[in-house]
Parts: sequence; structure tokens; C-alpha cells
Amino acid sequence: MVFGKVYLVGAGPGDPKLLTVKAVETIRAADVLIYDRLGVSEEILNMAPVSAERLFVGKRTGLHEVSQEQITDLIIKKAKELDNGGVVVRLKGGDPFIFGRGGEEVEALVAEGIAFEVIPGISSSVAAPMYAGIPLTHRDYAASVAIITGHRMGDAEKPVDWVKIANAVDTMVILMGVETLEGIVGKMLKGGVSPDKPVAMVESGTLPQQRTIIATLGTIIDTSKKNDFKPPSIILIGEVAELGRKLAWFKQPLS
Repeated sequence: MVFGKVYLVGAGPGDPKLLTVKAVETIRAADVLIYDRLGVSEEILNMAPVSAERLFVGKRTGLHEVSQEQITDLIIKKAKELDNGGVVVRLKGGDPFIFGRGGEEVEALVAEGIAFEVIPGISSSVAAPMYAGIPLTHRDYAASVAIITGHRMGDAEKPVDWVKIANAVDTMVILMGVETLEGIVGKMLKGGVSPDKPVAMVESGTLPQQRTIIATLGTIIDTSKKNDFKPPSIILIGEVAELGRKLAWFKQPLS
């Protein structure tokens, strides 16, 4: 039996105009759309045919989060319900393979013999600093970059050695780290990382409400609280953060 084909599509950082052409074409061909919350706006959802089945599997405040196992089972179930030529779009914010669990979903599809394709998306780890005027690399300041998850710090399957990474690379980009910021900063300071190391935070990157703050490792906690920064925000640590003060073009940094 030949099942429908699954497309893992990166929806990008939030601005619908940053979708790739291939992503738009695939969404427009969807029979089933299985989507997350972050990075997936109504404008993007409306690109799908009216007849497409829309299934929300993201997290909403106060509601039970759908587990990854349930999401994977749903993708497989919908693909098997479709005849050859049917299209299941698994739509994820950012890029499917950058902390999007796309690799886990693809492993399950391979095990079930279901055809798939992965369509990259622009990750907020790149787009948010760019919109804030902060280059991740620079000949004078940064020749290396690390992209790290700050989610579930201390309880993750693979713990993060913050001090080791801070001493090994020039630029650190932390995703999903707002709620664990104090713990991250505390570990780095305790491990000897300089409190004067520049830090930037970009909230709602690429969206009209984008905001940026630039501080230091020793002051970022107080500065983020003063400006009431919320998820989704990226945290960037490194000398290039200071360039946001003079290169910002989308929204000016907050004091």
C-alpha cells in the first residue's frame, strides 16, 4: 500500500514573508495541516486550501500540551489515511531540524515506510539577531557560533555545560531560555565567565512588536525584568551583541 507523503515544513521566525517559495507551494497543496503555535500565524495557515484539515498540536497557556509521541502518531495516522499523492504538512516554527524535533519525526516515518521531504525554514536563532542588527559572526569579534536550547535546564535528557560552551565559542545563541535565564546566567558567572560579557535579548524577532535589549551578563537579569521580556525571545551572548547599538535597523534597542 502507498500512503500519503509527509512534508516537514519550516514556517520561519514569524514574518510570513520570510517563508521559502517551496514552503508556500507545499502549504497550498496540503490535504492535512498539522501545526505548532510559535512562528505559525493565521496568515500562513490561510495559505492552505479551505478543504485542508487543520490540526493544532502546539502549546496554549492553561491547556494540556500534546506530547511528542502523540504528534508523531498523528502524523503517521494521517499519512496512512491518504491515498498516493495526498499531502500531510507538518508545519513547524523556525526550522524543523533546529530544536524542532523534526529528526525524531523523520525516524518514525522511516520506520513506517512513509515517504517524506524536509523543507528548511529560517530559524529565529539567525533571523532575530539579524533584524536587531547583530551579526552572529564578524571578522573582528566572532569566528564561531553555538545554538543552544535553554528549555528545561537541569532536567533535559542531555544537560548543557554552559561554562564550557561560553569558553569555547565567540557567539552563543540560546533559544527557549527566557524562563531559565537566571539559572543559565548563574551557572556561567559561578563558572568564571566575565560579568562584563555583552548580552542581547530579542523578543518577537521579525514581527512588528519586536524589541531588543542590550546589557551584560551581570545586568541582563535585571534589565530583562525591567523591560518585562517574555517568550518568544532569543538570548545572544558575545561581543557581537554590542553591535546592535549601532547597527539596529528594524527596531532600536531599549535602554
